[in-house]
Amino acid sequence: MARLAHKMAIENEHVMADVVEVNEFLHLAQKYAIRGVPKTVINESVEFVGNVSEAQFLAHIQRAAESSDKEQDSKQ
Repeated sequence: MARLAHKMAIENEHVMADVVEVNEFLHLAQKYAIRGVPKTVINESVEFVGNVSEAQFLAHIQRAAESSDKEQDSKQ
């Protein structure tokens, strides 16, 4: 998942990817309720555990973007 996320970040300036070693950053493990790895969190709104296909990953990104758009619209 990390490789795919970083690949997308390289290709698109609107995408940022970070990989965190939860054993070294316990506060993040607690914040995101890490119970399995890999765990992916997108825009604090979409989360999933495990490896997924590129198509599934893109679908998760789209869901997160739509959620972010709705949130911005409600603030206006």
